[in-house]
Amino acid sequence: MVYAQTKLFDSDLQLCAEYFKAMAHPARLAILRYISETKTCITGDISDFLPLSRTTVNQHLKELKKVGLIKGHVEGIKMNYCLNPEKVDELKSISKIFLDEINIDLNNKC
Repeated sequence: MVYAQTKLFDSDLQLCAEYFKAMAHPARLAILRYISETKTCITGDISDFLPLSRTTVNQHLKELKKVGLIKGHVEGIKMNYCLNPEKVDELKSISKIFLDEINIDLNNKC
């Protein structure tokens, strides 16, 4: 039977990869930062605050929503976007665990 290559790795690595992939574009990081800095949910068009087209921003929002880092729901005729604190905490936790696991010994030179 043929399996997707990602299925060959444990679930922790798969989860890390999903988050890291979602964050692997500066526009997505800018969106997360912007929503975080506003300290509130964003109602309206986030592309008003970024140097990107509305279509491009919507694609990046879709990727962030897919992994759950942001939540979006309709409020009237506009979307309302918020950070998902549980998923942000999960990202922080798994990132720290992963980076601690690959911590290198600076005295060990190749």
